[in-house]
Amino acid sequence: MKYIIKKVLLVCAFLPSMLLPQAGFASEDIHLESAPIDASNHESLQRGAKTFVNYCLNCHSANYMRYNRLLDIGLSEKQIKDNLLFAGDKIGDPMKVAMNKADAKKWFGVAPPDLSVEVRARGADWVYSYLRSFYRDPDSTTGWNNVVYPKVAMPHVLYELQGEQQFDHETHELTLVKPGKLSVTEYDNLVGDLTNFLAYMSEPAKQQRNHMGWFVLLFLGVLLVLTYKLKKAYWKDIH
Repeated sequence: MKYIIKKVLLVCAFLPSMLLPQAGFASEDIHLESAPIDASNHESLQRGAKTFVNYCLNCHSANYMRYNRLLDIGLSEKQIKDNLLFAGDKIGDPMKVAMNKADAKKWFGVAPPDLSVEVRARGADWVYSYLRSFYRDPDSTTGWNNVVYPKVAMPHVLYELQGEQQFDHETHELTLVKPGKLSVTEYDNLVGDLTNFLAYMSEPAKQQRNHMGWFVLLFLGVLLVLTYKLKKAYWKDIH
């Protein structure tokens, strides 16, 4: 009993420090937009995969995601090989980059993180808002800053598509001052598809698990009815 009480007191002592980082993050005055996540929308996932390979995979790896998992979102093996694989990569290989971590740290100040589970770590809304919140900042090393992630080391790799935004530090509003190749709606849709793919990549078996879960619940429901009827039949002479 004394051992249990001691453990409880120890947990209570560390609980505030465990909650502090979460509380600090929640207190930040950042409005996160709702990400359009739909794992059943294979067209969106395919567009997101294309954007990820063309714009993100140059620096960011996804070592826990293999190219052949893209078969699950409706792509054929030929489509993957022709459009998404780099030279020398095989369809069973993970989505890795050739850039050395030491070089990446030298060029960017920090090695770009692996994006395999980024959405699970930060949340889909955070990633979606982050990709839409870059703005020009002449005081930063890269010339870019971000409302959601201040002083970010990553440059705005999608700026040609979105254009250039300006941030008003008094009103805390972003204004598009130089349009890109895409309209605002088109860019938001592109980022939505990319975030949707990143969410899928973080947990590619989630949809399959959800479908299986419904069958399990249905089975348990039928089993409950049969068990109840069996119980009544077994105890009918006693009751």
